Amino acid sequence: MLPRFGFKSVGSRFLFAFAMVCLTWNPTPFNYVEWALAQWNPADRSDLWPLVAFSGIILLAGWFFFLRTTARSLGVGGIVLCVGLAVTVLWALFKYNLVSSGSTTLISWIVLVLFSAILAAGMSWAHLRSRWSGQASVDDVDTR
Repeated sequence: MLPRFGFKSVGSRFLFAFAMVCLTWNPTPFNYVEWALAQWNPADRSDLWPLVAFSGIILLAGWFFFLRTTARSLGVGGIVLCVGLAVTVLWALFKYNLVSSGSTTLISWIVLVLFSAILAAGMSWAHLRSRWSGQASVDDVDTR
């Protein structure tokens, strides 16, 4: 019997994806990319390189896990459809003047949310597909 999978499960996957995406880069100065680049500036240079490297490896492992799982779950066609849907959402926001093309910070946050949603969809798709279709995934089959 599979554990229950619902909105809470998809939401938690989205929150983890959003945290990883925003920890890597966001339009504020509080992100890994800004922190790592600041180590190259002689005025801001500190002795944090071991922490920068450690944090980078943790983020890289998270990215590897999320991207690999999303790619295996959705496949090329599913990823193309998700990206197409995200681009269409962005296009509609511009078309109906809900977002100004000059508000780069807001656009950045919207893109981060959309990208996190794609990763969360990839992390959730196998569960949702088996729940909706009743077909078990190869990973879900009990071999006892």
